[in-house]
Amino acid sequence: MAEYLVQVKLDQHVQNAQELAGLWGDLREKLEEFDVEVVRSYAVLGDVDFVLIVDAPDRDAAARAAITIGSYGFSTETNEIIPIEEFSDLVGDV
Repeated sequence: MAEYLVQVKLDQHVQNAQELAGLWGDLREKLEEFDVEVVRSYAVLGDVDFVLIVDAPDRDAAARAAITIGSYGFSTETNEIIPIEEFSDLVGDV
């Protein structure tokens, strides 16, 4: 499984925080259908509204997750992330 950083922006107006919390619960369940697990999620004060760290079996599953998040009224930018330990091993081989 690979990890992906998903930056999320709200595209629609959410009436209240409880509505948003309900959306996140539904979204987590939907992502599990693609074998994508939300490992961590954060609210962000900045250019994006939320950041998710997800585990996905492959790029296609990560893309399906991003498309699914978009169908809930969010825009996303998704990037594969590499743990520093693994990156160090890659650099050490060069």
